[in-house]
Amino acid sequence: MDKVLETKFEEGILLVTINRPQAMNALNTQFFNELDELVASVKKDKAVNLVMIVGSGKAFVAGADIAEMVNKNQEEGKAFSRLGQNTFRSLEELDIPVIAVVNGFALGGGMELAMACDFRIVSSKAKFGQPEVNLGLIPGYAGTQRLSRLTNMGTALYLLMTADMITADEALRIGLVQKVAEPEVLMETSMTIAKNIISKGPQAIRKLKRVVRKGYEMSLDEGSELESAEFGSLFGDNSEGREGMSAFLEKRKPNW
Repeated sequence: MDKVLETKFEEGILLVTINRPQAMNALNTQFFNELDELVASVKKDKAVNLVMIVGSGKAFVAGADIAEMVNKNQEEGKAFSRLGQNTFRSLEELDIPVIAVVNGFALGGGMELAMACDFRIVSSKAKFGQPEVNLGLIPGYAGTQRLSRLTNMGTALYLLMTADMITADEALRIGLVQKVAEPEVLMETSMTIAKNIISKGPQAIRKLKRVVRKGYEMSLDEGSELESAEFGSLFGDNSEGREGMSAFLEKRKPNW
């Protein structure tokens, strides 16, 4: 059986390509199992500083695999939802940045995968939507939860209930995506942003992700306390913060 995920590693960046172009990269059990294995591997590999996820062909991911889902009973449907939720949560909880590079359609499970990444850089030709109600379903991979958090409740309910497909520019306007690039420079733009991020203090980037994501689920006071603790952890002899501040004062590049 051919693998769904192809990987390429270069200079601290792991590029992950979803390679089921004949099925518009539809998400199936094999995809989730391979992504689980990949996340577990990345957690152990200190050489990987950032992950980028892209789709092959015309789509990022055009949805979940309907052919696999159609005959499931209630318990099997719930289990398939939990499989996707758990996999995307593991991806989300990686301590390094994860960028979705959306080259085409990001529909249903594809939009849910993109939302589980830290942010989204997209082609001007990309399309987004949660069309599950057209099939008499609802999103099953935490799309109902992440969409409202990334935009707002009214926008989320509108998109989920109408199943409207939106453009890259509209996705940018509502805060669903962070940058739009022309198709011919999408990968170049994404790689430039990725390299910029990994040039920063590696521990600072990891702690920043943790503080923002964990703090989002806390009260302001709890989140601020977490921020102070992580801020302080970057000080002291032989610390990343000491090196970064010394390099600034000495007008040199830091040696991370």
